[in-house]
Amino acid sequence: MTDQPDIAIAHETTGAGGRFVYRAQGAEAELTYAHAPAVGGQKRVSADHTYVPDSMRGQGLAGKLVDALIASAREQQWQVIPRCSYVVAAFRRHPEWNDVLAE
Repeated sequence: MTDQPDIAIAHETTGAGGRFVYRAQGAEAELTYAHAPAVGGQKRVSADHTYVPDSMRGQGLAGKLVDALIASAREQQWQVIPRCSYVVAAFRRHPEWNDVLAE
């Protein structure tokens, strides 16, 4: 793994959900989520979209966006429903995230 400067990911919320976003040089990379119905009193979010523009690819940004989602899920006590193909694959690669994976 190469040394990279810290990448600042912002978390923006709306009534229906939110997104994790990284901005640089007029472009944005994002991971969006929507609040999903709670099950057994457990708050849940549906991670539905990850996008990194061509100009930002190759920096590991999609992974950092998912890392931010996982950190927030643990902090906010959310369970994550992976809907986006990138998030589905990330959960497969990281079994240590099963504590926030919605059943």
